[in-house]
Amino acid sequence: MRWKRTIQLLDVHCEGEIGKVAIGGLPKIPGETVAAQLHWLNTDPKGTELRRFLCLEPRGAPIGSVNLLLPAKHPDADAAFVILQPDQAHASSGSNSICVATALLESGIVEMKEPETVVTLETAAGLVKALATCRDGRCEKVRLTMVPAFVHQLDVEIQTPHWGKVKADICYGGIFYALIDVRQINLTIEKTNAAGLVQAGMILKEIINRDIPVIHPEIPAISGVAYVMFRDTEPDGAVRTCTTMWPGRADRSPCGTGSSANLTALHARGKAKVGDIFMSRSIIGSEFEVGLQAVTEVAGRPAIIPTITGRGFTFGLSQVALDPFDPHPDGFALTDVWGPQAGEI
Repeated sequence: MRWKRTIQLLDVHCEGEIGKVAIGGLPKIPGETVAAQLHWLNTDPKGTELRRFLCLEPRGAPIGSVNLLLPAKHPDADAAFVILQPDQAHASSGSNSICVATALLESGIVEMKEPETVVTLETAAGLVKALATCRDGRCEKVRLTMVPAFVHQLDVEIQTPHWGKVKADICYGGIFYALIDVRQINLTIEKTNAAGLVQAGMILKEIINRDIPVIHPEIPAISGVAYVMFRDTEPDGAVRTCTTMWPGRADRSPCGTGSSANLTALHARGKAKVGDIFMSRSIIGSEFEVGLQAVTEVAGRPAIIPTITGRGFTFGLSQVALDPFDPHPDGFALTDVWGPQAGEI
């Protein structure tokens, strides 16, 4: 077979959320830093071409991410990665960090040591330390020490045509989130409401990014609210989450960066202190342990160091290829599968 391009993927999911890891065949991604590589992927036509090749049909799907495994830039890092999703390249993700750490260790790219192995991952948002509990050649769980999380603004009032005035916390947990108590949109977080939650999330994200510009004070490549995360509290005290993702789907995991963002909102309100551990539960019932490890500062503003603990599972090994005569090298998306947002791809 005379393929024009081939990329090898290790298939992994973290608590139900797919995070495939591109372990071979990637082109060179320009940039002196991972943040610069993120910027290139989001602004250069060749970066757009790579994202569409991996994330859109016929080779991709709206569910999940593709993590580009890259050589580390930082001397303390074992590997770097950038997250590709259908809309753009993203700086950081808890579930994808767990997928990447699991892939590195279970594939042998990084030597596994039992009972614990430390893997340091470099993202555009900074270093993420992954402490993997290992036994019999597999990762049983991964505890991430995340990048500093901070509040941009609490209780932002958003005027909406559907639900009137809605309040949101705009917080950073590796990317920017709008955190919204789900009862404000007259829904609950459960599987049967996934379509309604996603539709609401897309509407709210558009309004928020139109009216409330946000940019990281130290990393200009990270800007704008990436996701709307709905939240609620379970009878056992766990936080129930549903992160809504473009072009219209729900995160299957409890969302690591979103849980980090929510933790910094709890800390800012005096509801979380150093040493506390919370349970974060997803729309499908999978769970992360979310801990507040320390307090710090980012550009002079209060911040916290969160930890996220969850499980990654490898489920396949595949190779994505491009036939030189394929009429769809740039991929495509249709509204029947991708929803009404597909027209914007």
